[in-house]
Amino acid sequence: MARLAQTTSAPQSHQPGEERPSVVASWHERARQLGLSEQVLPDFGSVSRAELTRLADQHRSLYTHAVPVMEMLHEQIQNTHSMVVLTDAGGLILHTLGDSDFLEKANRVALRPGVNWSEGSKGTNAIGTALTEARPTLVHGSEHFLTANRFLTCSCSPIRDPNGRPIGTLDVSGVRESYHAHTMALVRMSTRLIENHLFVDRFNQAVRIHFHPRPEFLGTMSEGIVAFDESGRFIAANQVGQAMLGLSADELLAHTLPSLFGATLVSLIDRSRTANPCVLSLCLHNGIRVSARARLCAPATPLTLSSSRQADSKSTGQLAPKGVYTLKDLDMGDPAVARVLERVRKVQRHEIPIMILGDTGTGKEVLAQAIHNESHRKEKPFVAVDCASIPESLIEAELFGYEEGAFTGARRKGSHGKILMANGGTLFLDEIGDMPLSLQTRLLRVLQERTVTPLGSNRAVAVNIAVICATHRNVREMIQRGEFREDLYYRLNGLVVRLPSLRDRCDIAILVERILARECAVTTPLTVSDEVLGLFRRYRWPGNVRQLANVLRTASVMAADDGDTIQRHHLPEDFMEDFLGEQLLAVGNSAGAQPTPIPTAGIPWTHAAATELSHAAPPEPDASTLRTLHDSAIRSALIQFGGNVSAAARSLGVSRNTVYRVLRATGCVETEQLDPVS
Repeated sequence: MARLAQTTSAPQSHQPGEERPSVVASWHERARQLGLSEQVLPDFGSVSRAELTRLADQHRSLYTHAVPVMEMLHEQIQNTHSMVVLTDAGGLILHTLGDSDFLEKANRVALRPGVNWSEGSKGTNAIGTALTEARPTLVHGSEHFLTANRFLTCSCSPIRDPNGRPIGTLDVSGVRESYHAHTMALVRMSTRLIENHLFVDRFNQAVRIHFHPRPEFLGTMSEGIVAFDESGRFIAANQVGQAMLGLSADELLAHTLPSLFGATLVSLIDRSRTANPCVLSLCLHNGIRVSARARLCAPATPLTLSSSRQADSKSTGQLAPKGVYTLKDLDMGDPAVARVLERVRKVQRHEIPIMILGDTGTGKEVLAQAIHNESHRKEKPFVAVDCASIPESLIEAELFGYEEGAFTGARRKGSHGKILMANGGTLFLDEIGDMPLSLQTRLLRVLQERTVTPLGSNRAVAVNIAVICATHRNVREMIQRGEFREDLYYRLNGLVVRLPSLRDRCDIAILVERILARECAVTTPLTVSDEVLGLFRRYRWPGNVRQLANVLRTASVMAADDGDTIQRHHLPEDFMEDFLGEQLLAVGNSAGAQPTPIPTAGIPWTHAAATELSHAAPPEPDASTLRTLHDSAIRSALIQFGGNVSAAARSLGVSRNTVYRVLRATGCVETEQLDPVS
């Protein structure tokens, strides 16, 4: 059986303390040949502000797609004395984001916008060496050529354009004590995300095939993307696509859409015209079968900060992925969910409207997709509309469509609207409780008459749709307040079901297993430890299944190099702090715990320091904020473990940096006394 080629090649890296003498020596020799001295002072020479603005404009595409990803990356590493850096292909820094305490240190060695960090300027450093070596590079501590830079640890990856040429780098730099083995993985994943967005933006008017052997990885940074011209000839492929196809860029130039995917352009166009969002099954030239989606001349919107942060959420008013979920997939052993599925099965063949209630993130859209996938309409479109996210001024045009020239800004040739896109299939109206009252009247008329009239038109078009709606609101109360039409409510609620919140479900172990298998793109199958599973069962999950999926995605990245089990220390720090706060609110302040001293490590620990730290703890938990309770637990743990920072951090499941923050805030121990490697 044919096998896929490796999609990436791991860069050589190391743990602090391991020596790479031959590699580092060659890097340093290169710097000496450039006439540099290890003792030279940092060069603060910077381009002017006007020149920096000109360069940012020159690299606008890179800047536009990289900055939102930098924001996401910074959220993952904040409070670790680090910064995120973007450079151009020459190593000149274009933009930075970082912790305020580290930015001041970085400024002392000119690690700031407008300064060049190529090897010719700074010798061995992650940015310059990554560009010279043309591969992801880690430079840690004393491996830096310049003595002044040896307090740093830096992980950098080149960013390539759709043709494979380096156009810049993405780097995370911090104090060497903040080194973490997962930083490089985060940098490489972020780089791939930037490159994919650059690829889509470059070929937004081309025929594109997005593919992967597993359908759940479509739309992720792990998918391959290939672009073709209007005649079906190959134009370009991203690096993942090239690796999956097992061909170089030069070899691919001889191919066409049929020779690579066994499909003609005409067949893809026909499928696109039906507005059917289903996943295609295509066979590659090497016999491997993949899942794919075709994009035909669909302009790509540049990634924005808001869209990057909502990447896990459903897109507003877009054709929702049909997915591969069935009702059976959702039955994982929870009795409440099983009752919902049983009721749905009894009515699904009778075209009875279904209203799904439940808190945000409980999986209402997934249930709607499963209902559609088991109906006789499964070969037709499933169109999702998030009524809460579309501006009120646009929702009418989005739903009902419009004729050319119907309003200022309308597209040429008009738009069909989501209702007509769903013709023959299923229309899913999410957060129906947020639909403006004026639109409710028009929607009721569509459901009654089974016709829709686009804006600016006098022609009614017949539609045949099944309707599923969802909301987290209490619609009956809205009716009493005059905020929701009673007649529309009774038209939509043929069957009302409620999905339980995650904290009330008893199938979390199976749910975790399913999420890891479907959504966490790692090469090694992962499980969670018994400790983590027990923690999950005690947490309240305000974001429900969506929050659980986000936590597991992050944890799977953190655990990628540590084996096949997600442990407590792999979980996101903000999640652990939230969990800790919940436990404190439940059991009260533990500031009165008796200290159990163990050998001191990390800070000079005296009876006076312990006494002062103990007195700093607030005595009344019900009068404390969540942050105060959180800090109180850290102070108590330090007392219990005799000042051992690492032991206190491990006992609470937080990072040592979090413990240091509390110590500095209380003033019990001077910053200079802290040993960051304890």
